[in-house]
Amino acid sequence: MPDTATAPEPAPTAEAIRVEDLRKSFGSLEVLKGVSLVAHEGDTVAVIGGSGSGKSTMLRCINFLETPSSGRIVIGGEEVAMRADGSPADRRQIERLRQHLGMVFQQFNLWTHKTILENLTEVPVHVLGVPKAEAVARAERLLARVGLADKAGAYPAYLSGGQQQRAAIARSLAVEPRAILFDEPTSALDPELVGEVLAVIRDLAAEGRTMIIVTHEMKFAREVASHVIYLYNGQIEEEGPPDRLFGAPRSDRLKQFLKSVG
Repeated sequence: MPDTATAPEPAPTAEAIRVEDLRKSFGSLEVLKGVSLVAHEGDTVAVIGGSGSGKSTMLRCINFLETPSSGRIVIGGEEVAMRADGSPADRRQIERLRQHLGMVFQQFNLWTHKTILENLTEVPVHVLGVPKAEAVARAERLLARVGLADKAGAYPAYLSGGQQQRAAIARSLAVEPRAILFDEPTSALDPELVGEVLAVIRDLAAEGRTMIIVTHEMKFAREVASHVIYLYNGQIEEEGPPDRLFGAPRSDRLKQFLKSVG
């Protein structure tokens, strides 16, 4: 008789980031209204939505660049100690956890007075205590990986926007992060430079890097993400695998959004 036993389900990977009931208000304006998500190790989570939906605020709260109003954040199994008002109860814990989270911003945020190589070695050497020779070797490997081996001695002002963003991605990798947070990494780029940055992020996804990407690049999100979240007015309106979210959305709001950006 043929063997009809089904293969066991693969064991889920460990959680890299867990967010539960995250809320954020600026005065009387409630920007996040109870957002929850989980990113397992190796996941690429794409966050989409219109302007003002709370995408970037959510990302900045995960990294405590913004102080949440309330909620629960767990990084690598360690819960962030928060007071009742959402502020961190232990600043040293925040600083330590941030060392395991890479962050790539819309506007690159490179140190303009330092060379590209110095941008990559500053935190590993002066914050993490990595020996300088080791940090330089790692930085050189990362720059070669993003196609900038010949730009190590250049200053940011002499690089194109796409090159600066690739350098920013390499800088985020230099701390060997548990996960990388991308805040609309192509929104400040000229259209002809977008592809070179997306290619680098696509390679990171292929090798199993854990990433949460706020993006307006719908085709990219569909191709690269393992999970997609659609935010509307500070809440998760719909989420799921990319083929379903883009191919058969259930929410009328998501249908309208995809039509407007399509």
